[in-house]
Amino acid sequence: MKVINTIKMKNIFKSLFVLGLLTFNFSCDEVEYIELNSNANTELILSLESVVLEEDNQDNEILTANWTYPDYGFDAAASYKVLIDLSNGDFSEPQVLPVGNNLEKTFTVGELNAKMLSLGLTPNEESVVSFKIQVTLSDYQEIFSNTVNLSVTPFSSLLDLSTNLGIVGSATAAGWGNPNIPDLPFHQTNIENEYVAYVTLNNGEIKFRTNNDWADNWGDDGNDGTLDPYGANIPVNAGDYKITVNFDNLTWSMEEFTWGLVGSATTNGWDGPDMKLYYNSYQDDFKTVVSLNDGEVKFRFNNDWTLNYGDSGADGSLEIGGDNIVVSAGHYLVTMSLNNLTYTLEPMDVWGLVGSATANGWDGPNDKFIPDFGINEGYYYINGAVLNDGEIKVRQNDAWGVNYGDDGNDGSMELNGANIPVSAGTYNIALNFSVTPPTISINQW
Repeated sequence: MKVINTIKMKNIFKSLFVLGLLTFNFSCDEVEYIELNSNANTELILSLESVVLEEDNQDNEILTANWTYPDYGFDAAASYKVLIDLSNGDFSEPQVLPVGNNLEKTFTVGELNAKMLSLGLTPNEESVVSFKIQVTLSDYQEIFSNTVNLSVTPFSSLLDLSTNLGIVGSATAAGWGNPNIPDLPFHQTNIENEYVAYVTLNNGEIKFRTNNDWADNWGDDGNDGTLDPYGANIPVNAGDYKITVNFDNLTWSMEEFTWGLVGSATTNGWDGPDMKLYYNSYQDDFKTVVSLNDGEVKFRFNNDWTLNYGDSGADGSLEIGGDNIVVSAGHYLVTMSLNNLTYTLEPMDVWGLVGSATANGWDGPNDKFIPDFGINEGYYYINGAVLNDGEIKVRQNDAWGVNYGDDGNDGSMELNGANIPVSAGTYNIALNFSVTPPTISINQW
């Protein structure tokens, strides 16, 4: 009886095993037959063929892009991006606007104008650009729409918020006066005779003055928020600040202030410290250059969760406490506008400082240079770089494919050139790629 029962049990297990294989094969056959329709396509239509953009109307809607839902052959969770390039471009470096699962995108005048200028269009001249839609089904499946051209005349969106008022002192890079480093600048606000500066300070003292000169300067004799002509130095602690002065009522104020990018896609994760954004006075927004991993990000204030922004609709608009923003690994120019609560992450090549004198050594990640956001095309800056005794070079995208050194240590850079020796200290470093060969200037605080 024991032998018979053993044989029966073996047969039962054998039957179950065969049934499992049949079930597995059936499931695999089901997956294999779900294929993308080879004729799947989407048609893009623009609401206009030609537009003239005007600064006075920049909040108005001007152009709508609509596209059809492709016949995938199955229910698909697709995501869409609007790609914009010059009419003679190949979309290898387009302007990109993620729109989630929406089938249309409406542009305001200001939004469209910003994209046109990012493509390098000349303000007040008619140019032709091309639009297309990128449909992403997975990391391995993408389809693209037809290409539609648009004639567009952009306007110059650069603001002139500059003033001759600045911050000087031992707490600043220039100290109490350095001919190579200007005072930290104040910018105009929308209130007459009120000015604002967004600055990073060291422990020390500051004063306010005009034209990088002592002829007119202000301090605070009682350290009570009152501006006193030729008054006492103002003591400050190291940190990031927003400083506001008002010459109608002779007052000044200072508050901790910084916006940053935080998340699993950043170097420091969700705990921070955040990747700092810098004030851009030419467009009254905040920008930075970052290298990100696959993951998610949000914007937050003062490295704290009390005030943070996400994007609940994946449409480029910011909401307080909104959803995490999904990003792919790459190098980006990040823009955050507090005026209309929008943001962009535009892929771009980034320049960085690498070397034994930097915190991360020769392997990086590099200290990122910030491009000039105004009229100085081809200029890049790092202000307040803390270096050790050692050597540095400049390279692109955290890789050695494109790197510059300085063979003569004369400020003129050469591809694959010699390492640049530096001594321990804090520096302002500027690159100029608008000239050939490009140059580097290194000024110690």
